[in-house]
Amino acid sequence: METSISTRRPEAVKNEIDIKVTPPGPKAKKIIEADEKYLMKSTKSLPVVGSRAKGCFVEDVDGNTYLDFASGISVLNLGHVHPAVTEAVQKQLNRLWHFAGTDYYYEEQVTAARMLTEITPGSFGKKVFFTNSGTESNEAAIKVAKSHTGRQQFVGFIGGFHGRSQGSLSFTASRPVHHKGYFPGMPGVVHVPYPNPFRNPFGIDGYEHPDELVNRVIDYIEKWTFGTYVPPENVGAFLVEPVQGEGGYVVPPKNFFIELRKIINSHGQLLLMDEVQTGFGRTGKFFASEHFGVEPDVISLAKAIASGIPMGAIVAKDTLDFPESGLHSNTYGGNVLASVACSATIKAMREEKAVENSAKQGKYLETRLKELMDKYDSIGDVRGLGLMQAIDFVKDRGTREPATKLRDSVEYKSFQNGLLLLSTGQSAIRIIPPLNVKSDQIDMGIEALERGIKASL
Repeated sequence: METSISTRRPEAVKNEIDIKVTPPGPKAKKIIEADEKYLMKSTKSLPVVGSRAKGCFVEDVDGNTYLDFASGISVLNLGHVHPAVTEAVQKQLNRLWHFAGTDYYYEEQVTAARMLTEITPGSFGKKVFFTNSGTESNEAAIKVAKSHTGRQQFVGFIGGFHGRSQGSLSFTASRPVHHKGYFPGMPGVVHVPYPNPFRNPFGIDGYEHPDELVNRVIDYIEKWTFGTYVPPENVGAFLVEPVQGEGGYVVPPKNFFIELRKIINSHGQLLLMDEVQTGFGRTGKFFASEHFGVEPDVISLAKAIASGIPMGAIVAKDTLDFPESGLHSNTYGGNVLASVACSATIKAMREEKAVENSAKQGKYLETRLKELMDKYDSIGDVRGLGLMQAIDFVKDRGTREPATKLRDSVEYKSFQNGLLLLSTGQSAIRIIPPLNVKSDQIDMGIEALERGIKASL
């Protein structure tokens, strides 16, 4: 008996939430069980097993369709399976996959590097070093600072997240579990408070008194850190996120980085800006540092840089190039396929005005989230820039005590209602849809989120 192969094209991924089976469904459960058997523990958040996706929507193995407001942790800024990036990668697959851009040459890597220097902030000459991830980018930035300044100490910020490899982990200060059992890290890193308007060590309401908060942080750095135990001439650089990501989507007061830059310049130090999560239009500008009027000496990139093809990079002043060959390298950095995906991503973002839409829809999303805050006292804060927004759950608005269990319940109940979200910080949920999201899709997400809140209270 002959078997026939169906040539019928599968139905497209739906552009709406459609939960057929209470998730996780039976097929998802089997894969999750196998995952637990064969894969080491990581940071799994929700029991969703993706099968295929398009734009803002993901279908799981049981046929459920979800609205994705996590975007692969701010990786899929152009949405899932963007046609222009897909076409570019498919064409390259038939030509050349890998050619060790560390040792040989190819045009695709040069093109991607040139395009990065064109969009990153800084009115100076720039050079690019390609990596494979955000943590690798920060490792490269650390090496640039050491090789250029000859100094071995650094300053990081409480609440910051810069990766989990031993060098970048030394700067990460968002959760104790990241450091559990890994002491010692790279020596020479000290941490200072970040000007968190909502929760900070000084007990200042940074929304009401932003200048006072900034002054307290600057005073802490100058008088207590540099004034008591860390010689500023030993410090090569500050590594900082313009908006803290894993620390809770914390937006500092507008003038913070201008004041910080004054300290850095006065001591001949470098400003290393980690834009791994904030970059590529997420905040309504191509890079979040543009909101604060500063130009980083080195900017770390990854996540959205190649629309889901693993890639990272640093873009630095050309005067900060490694002084000799061999001081730093890797095998896959600037891989041909990743370089093509990077260039296609930048081109599509420009042509489709993705950054402009991020700013526009970000304001609408913020408005809708604040409407929820007006209705539910358990939401203590709404904060963010562009389509990098978060809601923070509290036990009491007066004390701002984190309501972590409530936050976790809302995240899970929203998932069961067909909305994919991710937690951040102690008690916040980040809302980070693709930058080409539409207002009706935001409304759809808010409806599912509110159902999750109601089911959790």
